Amino acid sequence: MARRTSFSRTLCAIALAFAVLSPLARAASDWQVVKVGGWDYLTVDNIANFYGFPPTLEPVNKTIRLDSGANQLEVTLSSREAIVNGVRNWLCFPILQHSDGRFLVSRIDLAKTLEPQFRPQMIGTLRPLKTVVIDPGHGGVEKGAASTYGNEKDFTLDVAKQLKPMLEAQGLRVVMTRDNDAQVPLPRRANIANATRDSIFVSIHFNATDTNAQATGFEIYSLTPRGAPSTQDNSMMAKFANMQVGSPVEAASLALSFSVYHSMLGHMPEFDRGIKRARFAVLRLTQIPAILVEGGFLTERQESRAIASSAWRGRLAKAISTGIQNYRALAEKKQRPMLIADYRRQFEGVLVARDASAPANDDGTASPVYPASNRLAGAAAQITVAKRHEPSPQISLDTDNEKTDESESSPADPTQSAAQQNAVADSAGDADIPGGNSELPAPDAQPAATEPMSVNSPLLDVPTAVKSAAAAIPSAAPKMPTHRTLKFDPPPKFRE
Repeated sequence: MARRTSFSRTLCAIALAFAVLSPLARAASDWQVVKVGGWDYLTVDNIANFYGFPPTLEPVNKTIRLDSGANQLEVTLSSREAIVNGVRNWLCFPILQHSDGRFLVSRIDLAKTLEPQFRPQMIGTLRPLKTVVIDPGHGGVEKGAASTYGNEKDFTLDVAKQLKPMLEAQGLRVVMTRDNDAQVPLPRRANIANATRDSIFVSIHFNATDTNAQATGFEIYSLTPRGAPSTQDNSMMAKFANMQVGSPVEAASLALSFSVYHSMLGHMPEFDRGIKRARFAVLRLTQIPAILVEGGFLTERQESRAIASSAWRGRLAKAISTGIQNYRALAEKKQRPMLIADYRRQFEGVLVARDASAPANDDGTASPVYPASNRLAGAAAQITVAKRHEPSPQISLDTDNEKTDESESSPADPTQSAAQQNAVADSAGDADIPGGNSELPAPDAQPAATEPMSVNSPLLDVPTAVKSAAAAIPSAAPKMPTHRTLKFDPPPKFRE
């Protein structure tokens, strides 16, 4: 009798486990990969179904907007610009369109940009936070950008000095790469960060441009995923696909990036230039979660005057501090960071902002104004209002000209460690797509690394935004699988 009872309990346990795990297994196998010129894409329908967005996916003016209440997403055909949870994000690859009309999102963008923001609590590389490494940009003879009120190196140092006691008041240890007007080489800054444990790296800068004196606003950077172009790149050349390292903590870096960026925009009414990707030296060489903050333009009259104010810089430091505190709560308590709409509701009761993505009215007046708490307004209604619009300068990978200040990596980069150079060589052996470690999200807390199911889809009508060419891979990388060269339009200027 006891044996029968035990056997019955075992059967019940097996049945219960099957009932619980079967939907998860089905969800994990529901990804349907569409191949475009050797690259992996997924339909917006597929993404919406996985994350619980409403099934209505009809584009309006070539734009699809999704809102599940917990998350928002807006993507536009042939554009690399997306709105994720109320702020701009720059995708690595533009949105394509299937021959049946469905929109396609790059697998790399899904795994490396959307998934960490939709489900940040499932990032497996988050660690308890004990130390913050603050990196005031430039110093010494490197003055950085300049305005009539002063130099970037002085403003960044002041923000860092105001930020330090704020973080220490939270019980965090703070290490500064410089605490005076000293020149610190970029590899040295990374070495200081890499010598710390349970830490993050925050590099503080201010922006400038010599092409448009009206450019203004905040932006923030984390490391570009392996096998993908940075935000400012116009194309992804085949010869570059095998020499770009990623980072095992890139998801944590993105979490730090959006935690701080939402706080910056939530605290301060600056133009949202977006969450971006780059291979700046201080990001590329740093082995802990790392971001680079651009706190406004010294080449714009009004903004440069604001940056020159110690009180304004203190507000920026406070916003960064709050973002770091949100990241810490995510890392240690799995608590989702506050979004821009959360901050605005907290400070103002109800955020009212212009719907930046809506077309202008027939009479030429501005697009409608909605309260951000109104879900019908969509994620774009949560964006701060822009007074001026200008994207970052474009850099083509077709040229041999390289940045000298916090530049992108190159095959012969002498600052790369041996381990990083080995990672570069190893990346050539990844099959299927460049950045072959870009696993698709799984429903469990530790996303599975299983290969997604392919689908026999009709022939794709690839838009002119992606110009494929069967380019031969250089003989210097014999292990690199053949992928077509991607060339696409540069990121468009921000919509009016």
